[in-house]
Amino acid sequence: MFISLWRDLFVNNKKRATSISYSIRHKKPLADINQLISILTPSANKLTLANKQSLNFRVEGEHKCFLLHHGNITLYRHADGIALNSESAPYIFGLSTQLLEHDYFYIRTNETSDISVLSIADANRIIDRSNLWKGVAALLIYSATRMFDHCTKISALSSYEIICYQLYELMDETEEVRNNVSIVSYILSRTFLSRSSIMKILAQLKTGNYIETEKGLLRAINNIPSKY
Repeated sequence: MFISLWRDLFVNNKKRATSISYSIRHKKPLADINQLISILTPSANKLTLANKQSLNFRVEGEHKCFLLHHGNITLYRHADGIALNSESAPYIFGLSTQLLEHDYFYIRTNETSDISVLSIADANRIIDRSNLWKGVAALLIYSATRMFDHCTKISALSSYEIICYQLYELMDETEEVRNNVSIVSYILSRTFLSRSSIMKILAQLKTGNYIETEKGLLRAINNIPSKY
């Protein structure tokens, strides 16, 4: 599993760029994440968060670990509000940011979500006591792959390729997210593209019946061409 994830992380073939990324989310190490969550939950405080609630990774100087039991959460960069990654349950936020001295990132719910919160210090102690570092490694490899993939797809491709990638990412979100976030808003929050360029390409894809939309929401993708 580790070798497969790292292979995806370092692929740099532009011809394959748009096809590889779509499968990365499906490589999530679910068994490892669920095991970690089951061990950490008894020591955490459970919360139910409404849509669009934000949380910082540091509270009064203490790093936090967030266990996502149900729902969908996006990771944002504080400096410019750009969305870096979205994850649906199950997932764990905070393990990869515990060495940061500043709040560079925050998370925000995309729908009503059930989470549990504990300190990173407590999480590390429990993980060490339960000898679950292999599961942590699998989670961190997956998380790094997702972040690397996102950064590659918003900086090294054409506007058309970036939009195609984001369309597939949106299609892979939960139904509740797809029903509440417009295509344009989704792409704007994750890229540096202008609204006009996004609208132009989306209109052409819709005219060609490559995508199906309803009131700005994405309903289906029908074999988007690899070239513009």
